[in-house]
This record gives sequence, structure tokens and C-alpha cells, in this order.
Amino acid sequence: MEYKKINIITGHYGSGKTNISVNMALELAERGEKVTVVDLDIVNPYFRTADFEALFGEHNIQLTVPTYANSNLDIPALGFDMNGIADREGYIIIDVGGDDEGAKALGRYLPVFRKYDTQMLYVINKCRYLTKEPEEALQLMYDIENASGLKCDGIINNTNLGSETDSNIVSDSAEYAKAVCKAANLPLVAVTSQKEYLSDTDNAFPVKIYVKKLWEQFGDEQV
Repeated sequence: MEYKKINIITGHYGSGKTNISVNMALELAERGEKVTVVDLDIVNPYFRTADFEALFGEHNIQLTVPTYANSNLDIPALGFDMNGIADREGYIIIDVGGDDEGAKALGRYLPVFRKYDTQMLYVINKCRYLTKEPEEALQLMYDIENASGLKCDGIINNTNLGSETDSNIVSDSAEYAKAVCKAANLPLVAVTSQKEYLSDTDNAFPVKIYVKKLWEQFGDEQV
């Protein structure tokens, strides 16, 4: 995985954005890099990077969260000094809320993102409803770009089916990811899954599962 100063992770609800963000931060920390994770999810109160404060603390990863995160108040209000965050030494990982609704929060920080070396990576998962077809995934990407005012720079194929994931599910998603990348004219920057499912996979980025998938606990209708 190649990183920029600021790395924005976006995609569909339940696509695995938060789990990828956690793994990216931990990988950078293991390299000896300084890392700040920004929880910019103003949409989903269930699974967010704010839930990993203890884990991040063990690895000297700074965490910046909305003032209401992990409280009984979840409202679309932010109090970030993004300029101050971006001025910190090291890398910034921004975990964004799902779909175009979550991406709206990015718009207020456009001057910062344009000032620093920034990339926005779009996470796809063939097993998620509303993005099972390449055309659906592409349209959602355009919706996110329009809502955020930013363009995506690369695609992460995080196709999985929770505990039912196996190597066939990952390998069978290759053509799907290829079609999305071709239509979007963007590179496939990573294929993410547990290490045992990524043998002979180009751009493999092995991840550990820190976030239990929403559809396993709540069902698709609540994601």
C-alpha cells in the first residue's frame, strides 16, 4: 500500500472502510511512522474508528474524533482543526461515513486537502447490496465525489462476506474490481482480505478483522 500525507477512506455502508483504516494505521505504526486517525463518520454510530482508542494507544497512534463520538449523542457536528491535524508529523488516515451522506463532511476541509499531498481511496465490496454490479459501484463513487468535492485516486477491493469469506469469494471478485477500475479509469491500489485468502493476488494487502461486519450483527436492512 502506498500512502500520501492525507489518506481519505470512503465507500458504501458496510464495505469495510473502518477495518481498512484501522489496518492501515497499524501498518504505518509498525513501520515506525507517526500516525493520526481521524474519525469523520457522522452517519454510522455502530462501528467507527473511535471504538479503537485503546488499540491505537498501544501503538502510539493519535486519534481525533467528533466531540459526540462514543456518547449517547450522535449528531452531524464536527469540531476539527483539520489544519492543525495536517500539520502534525507523519500520516493522516481519515475514516469517512458511508456513501455520499458521509462524504459531505469532507467538503468543509477542501482547502486543507488541496494544500497537502492527499488521496481519496474508494472501497468496493461485491457482496454488499447496492454495489453488487460494477455500474452500481461506479455510480456511488460519482455520488461520493460530487458530495465531497474531491476525486477518487484509487480503488480498494475489499470484497468479503464476513465469516463466510474464503479464497473463492476473493478471487471471484477480481473481474468485478477490474471492471470498476476500467470504467472509473482508476488504479486498483489494493486487494484486502485475511492473509490466507490472498495467495497469488496482485496488490495484496492482508488485513486482520477488527470490525465485525454490520450485516452479521444487524442485517442488511439496518446498514
